[in-house]
Amino acid sequence: MTGTGEATASHPRPVRILHLEDSRVDHALVKFALQRSQLANEITLVDTLEDFRREAQSGQHDIVLADYHLPGFTGLDAWDVVCKLGIQVPFVILSGAIGETAAVDAMHRGVSDYLLKDSMHRLAHVVKRALEISDARKAKARADAELAESRQRLAELAEHLQTSIEQERADIAREIHDDIGGALAAIKLDLAWVGRRASDADMQRHVNTALDMVQHALGASQRIMMNLRPPILDQGLVAAVVWLAAGFERRTGLRVHVRRTAERIEVPRDVQLVAYRTAQEAMTNVAKHAAGATHVDIDLNDGEGVLTLEVSDNGPGMDSGALRKAKSFGLLGLRERAAKVGGWLDVSASPRGTSVILSVPLPSGDTLPPPMEHKEAHDQGDFV
Repeated sequence: MTGTGEATASHPRPVRILHLEDSRVDHALVKFALQRSQLANEITLVDTLEDFRREAQSGQHDIVLADYHLPGFTGLDAWDVVCKLGIQVPFVILSGAIGETAAVDAMHRGVSDYLLKDSMHRLAHVVKRALEISDARKAKARADAELAESRQRLAELAEHLQTSIEQERADIAREIHDDIGGALAAIKLDLAWVGRRASDADMQRHVNTALDMVQHALGASQRIMMNLRPPILDQGLVAAVVWLAAGFERRTGLRVHVRRTAERIEVPRDVQLVAYRTAQEAMTNVAKHAAGATHVDIDLNDGEGVLTLEVSDNGPGMDSGALRKAKSFGLLGLRERAAKVGGWLDVSASPRGTSVILSVPLPSGDTLPPPMEHKEAHDQGDFV
């Protein structure tokens, strides 16, 4: 190994060069060109493929300068060695007579650059440029890795947040059912008992008013509980979506048509909840943004091992501002939910309406959980 030149501000340490060359004269010309350019360097000479492989494996070199024609092999053979070793190092071919076809082939195969030996005055420039490009690529790779890590952390945080939210929803629903619902049901029974024994008309009127208020509170509590964790999900995804569509139709007056491939589609429970929340959020967006819509179509399909839920309306289509807002809040959360179960969400808008499509690859049938025991959904009435 030999060294020449002085380190500069742009090169705080000498550039470590691995030179593959069988001609001592040409090696001396390379050293002279680098010395004249005052590029600080430490250069190691090898002239066989075995020695080149050994030096390349050491990982001690910043750049490779390789002759093209060598005894028994070419510079591209040396480049293949670098590729097989997985070493990220700039690789420049120096040749006295490399044809245009060979030069193009070398560049296509990933070689950093090439230089004719009669243009040695440009060597320092070629070396610096190759190093700068290599540094930029390494910086981009680091940035991409950091970005991927950040996205992974964000996805994990979003998953934890969604899990926490669903758990909190379930806890609140259980509290409403067990405590508030139970207390209201008991009050209703007591008021009914008082009403049956009240002989005074004024007292009877007050009891009936109180019963109406309690019944309203029971209904409101039950609606809140159903939104938090709908028991209808225990009957399966199709039943839950049909129930959701019927409620939406009653509240908004919009006609809702649910198409499905079967009356019961078996999916994992986490996928079931994601699909239900997607349908719920999509219909909420129809009510908010699809002014003028007259009907909503919901399509549930489990063909070819993929669950597909599409909610579309015939409104004027969400404008770009509303679509961006939807993507930023409710639909962004749905995208994260979909990603959590290995799926994805697509949203499209046109003058003919807006479509929200959830797609989730399904596991094989033998890995699905057993279906829940069929229970009657209680849409109205007291808590039980």
